[in-house]
Amino acid sequence: MDVVRGCEGDAAKTYFSVFDHLITAQKEDFFFHERNRRPPVDNMNALLSFLYTLLAHDVASALETVGLDPSVGYLHRDRPGRPGLALDLMEEFRPYFADSLALSLVNWQQIKGADFRKTETGAVLMGDDTRKEVLVAYQKRKQEDIQHPFLGETVAVGLLPYVQSLLMARYLRGDLDGYPPFIWK
Repeated sequence: MDVVRGCEGDAAKTYFSVFDHLITAQKEDFFFHERNRRPPVDNMNALLSFLYTLLAHDVASALETVGLDPSVGYLHRDRPGRPGLALDLMEEFRPYFADSLALSLVNWQQIKGADFRKTETGAVLMGDDTRKEVLVAYQKRKQEDIQHPFLGETVAVGLLPYVQSLLMARYLRGDLDGYPPFIWK
């Protein structure tokens, strides 16, 4: 598991090393030097953390819906109160859903840096207007349809966590020979 976690860490480092190049507008307010959280210390990381939190809740709910315990993970170690399996499964959706939404909101200037503020501790928080704008965009994104790469059927983006949770449950119960991860091309 340590080797797999190391590979995942290396992949994340490579992925995030080019993330700043994808930000094409509002570069003074939105930039990305490295992933930081607990607390996020810049606007882009605050936005990503918020979107990742929303996504983690959606994935945890989907896992519970199909009868899986979201706290029993594979790659994310079990810790009290940590939804390890939800964090494992949401890795499939981060680039496609959360990261692309964050980049779109910034690059299309749907959100502005002025509605973020830095606290005395250095944490960056979103204002109410930005939070509302992000939530509205998140819900609209969930209503879009895509062709699921494994099922070959049209699926609402918001149902992807449920579909993947169902596929994982079917695999774990022996109904599928392997788990087909969501890989968007």
